[in-house]
Order: sequence, then C-alpha cells, then structure tokens
Amino acid sequence: MPRMLDVSDDVRAEIGDEEADRLLAGGDAPGSYDCTSCRTPGDSEQERTSTVLFVGEETAVLAFAHATCIPSQVVPVSEEQLQGAVRSITGEDAAPRTPAPTGPAPGNERQATLGITCGLVLIEGDLRPALVVEPDGPIARPGSAGLTDDFLPLLMEQGFQPVKDMNRLPTLNPGWSALLAMGKLHAVLQPGSAGNQAAWWQAHQPLAVSDGWRAAANKAQTVLMYAAPAGTIGHQPREDLMRQALEEAAAQDALVAAAMPLAGT
Repeated sequence: MPRMLDVSDDVRAEIGDEEADRLLAGGDAPGSYDCTSCRTPGDSEQERTSTVLFVGEETAVLAFAHATCIPSQVVPVSEEQLQGAVRSITGEDAAPRTPAPTGPAPGNERQATLGITCGLVLIEGDLRPALVVEPDGPIARPGSAGLTDDFLPLLMEQGFQPVKDMNRLPTLNPGWSALLAMGKLHAVLQPGSAGNQAAWWQAHQPLAVSDGWRAAANKAQTVLMYAAPAGTIGHQPREDLMRQALEEAAAQDALVAAAMPLAGT
C-alpha cells in the first residue's frame, strides 16, 4: 500500500530515485514507526510522514518522523554518533545516562571537559530550551603559557554576547547550531572552513534530554546557549536553582549567551 511519505529533494539525491520511488510505493517503508523527533508512534498509512536520512562518514540510516514534527531532511552526523543512533533504533541502547561530555574548548591546545546542562528558562512568558556550558577549569588562549581564563573572551570573539538581563532573549549567532538527532543532543556546531560547520562540542555518547526540553526545542526551532567560567554555575539539580545561578553569574558579568537554530530532530 502506498505510504503518505514526504521525501525531500536532498533525501532523494542521497538515496537515489529508484529507492525514493520504492519508498513512496510502499516498499521498504514501515507502516508504523516511532517518530525520530518526538519518539511517539506514527503510521505512514494514516498520516503524513517525513523521511529523515542520518548520514555518517561510511554509513547512512533512514528514519521516519511525523511531518508535523519535522520536515524531510538529511542530517549529517559523525560515524560514532550514527552507530549510537543505530543501537537506539534497534533497541540495544542502554538506559539514558548523562555522562560528562568532552569536546574541543575554544582556544585551548588540550581536550577540556565541558559540563553541559539542558534546562528550560522562562523568558518573555515562554519556556525556552537552553544549554548551560561550564568548563571544568580555566581555558587559556592558544600559545599562552599563563593561567588566565579566556573562556568568555574567546566566546565573545565568536559572537556570544554578555548577559545583562536573564529576562531578555540572547541574539542569534550566525553559523552556530545545536544538533539533536534521534531525540538526543549530539553536538554544538560552529562555523567551519569553506562554509561548513565543525563541532565545537561533541558528546561521547548522545545526551538524553527531557520530553519538555525536546518539545520546546521543536516548537521554537531555536536553542539558547549560556556559558560561564569554571566554578560559576555548578551542578544544579533543579531548573529554578539553575536560573538563580545564571542570574547571579549575569550580575557578576560572568555570563555570555547566544541563540542558535536547532539542527536535526
């Protein structure tokens, strides 16, 4: 039976016309599926369904989503991230964990550990999806032999702005985005060479987010990122405590932020 599938031009270019036509005719496409965005059941025989192609260095995985959640699209991910997504699809993924992610800190020659907390912040009457980033130690400028923490200045050079009022939305930072794939946070991307994007932070294991956070991100299609020097925010078990810590950091001129589009699902 023909499926109610949406296959974008980008997806068709990746999988080829023959495979795309086979999908639309009902072959190789499941009737029922778990939406790769909201993770709730869908039925391609009863409702519009988007084809979402996750593409790694050597592997590609085709997934499905409610068309009301996300459009059909190609989502580039690392091979490691894609293998994690495959384990999630096949049910081999372990229970959600929140590891301490690591990634390249701006302006540092070593791998710095960046703690990332996902939470919702109330701004202008709406709950906004936010990432709060805090390194585990000072971040030095490249070539610097000193111990000066240049984490915030380096981010400001990349377009992040000091936060003076937590009740105002941060401005959009062109070229940056947050990659959510298979309902989990995979990376924060920054502008790279030749118009491409590169990972500024990348999870060793995809980071689980709450249903409320994912719903807010899908609604706004925008994620807010706040960053503070080591020891400023700390691990806060509740969102009201996180908000209080952010306000205190802003009052001390120790907080920068930017808005960035949501990439993927």
